Amino acid sequence: MKFHWFLPTNGDSRSIVGGGHGTAAGTAGRDRPPTRGYLGQIARAAEDLGFEGALTPTGSWCEDAWLTTAFLVGATERLKFLVAFRPGFVSPTLAAQMAATYQWQSEGRLLLNVVTGGEAHEQRAYGDFLDKDARYERTAEFLHVVRELWRGETVSYEGRHLRVEEARLARLPDPVPPLYFGGSSAAAGPVAARHTDVYLTWGEPPAAVAGKIRWIMGLAADEGRALRFGIRLHVITRDTSREAWAQAGKLLDGIDPATVREVQAGLRRSESVGQRRMLELHGGSRDGLEVAPNLWAGVGLVRGGAGTALVGSHEEVADRIAEYHELGISEFVLSGYPHLEEAYWFGEGVLPLLEQRGLWRHPARPAVVRPAPVPFAAS
Repeated sequence: MKFHWFLPTNGDSRSIVGGGHGTAAGTAGRDRPPTRGYLGQIARAAEDLGFEGALTPTGSWCEDAWLTTAFLVGATERLKFLVAFRPGFVSPTLAAQMAATYQWQSEGRLLLNVVTGGEAHEQRAYGDFLDKDARYERTAEFLHVVRELWRGETVSYEGRHLRVEEARLARLPDPVPPLYFGGSSAAAGPVAARHTDVYLTWGEPPAAVAGKIRWIMGLAADEGRALRFGIRLHVITRDTSREAWAQAGKLLDGIDPATVREVQAGLRRSESVGQRRMLELHGGSRDGLEVAPNLWAGVGLVRGGAGTALVGSHEEVADRIAEYHELGISEFVLSGYPHLEEAYWFGEGVLPLLEQRGLWRHPARPAVVRPAPVPFAAS
């Protein structure tokens, strides 16, 4: 398994910070501004603890992901950066070139999270007036061109949304950055299956996650491809279950009911199928938020996007992660409030348990290669 942490480029806090899917960042975001110094602390902690990479979001509610992570490359040595970006805001040729430059300057530490588009009103603010299905069509065209360029091809392409002539890169990315992609709608599945490497789902109950995996696996098989699968979750893990749930309750107590109503009204207008699935887990109510064992939907009361957290003792959280892994999940993109402290709670509490079970090892440590047994010589 691989674990990634999260860089809160909209600000951090000991409370839940809102934002995403058309909602504004909460005032709690001012508790810890997303300065280069603070984000560098989180990135270095994640690297030391054994996280593979760190996701950086995209949108009008946070700082730019490309620029922010480029600043942080020099503050870290090994950590990769899972940069979220939206096809259509730049040309595919420029995006392919940016990725190649990033790989060269960072020595191969770029991962890319393809975000087809947030909410329509946010897309329009950036000058994008396509509807949702057309945005997915454009994403497919965009990734087709980018993949061809990364293979060293000279590309002339004319699609419904994009056109390039004699496009070619002077430098190819080495290695080619893997493409991460999430989407729960019927239009999203074929794009994931045909063009991407890792399909990401938000943290739904195991049965729902298993259904998504079967869906994408089937589509990928039709394309003659096999994808990896990842999950996006928050975590609240402590030495005991009681302590973890007490912390979840503290986060909930800090949420004003009027804020919940306002955020939920905004999120109910979302075009995202995945966002609707998040909302259905809690229905805007503070009651019954444990929607599966140790899976808490409280974060989604005031935050768009990923809205669930694994809550429990280190042993319980390790058990739930192992269950998702058995379904086919191999990459976990995690976060917690505040992100610096929660990285240590998870990294020092859960990762050693997974290592003891043979499910994970620190990426900076070489794999242990055991010599083959030598048979006894015949007497």
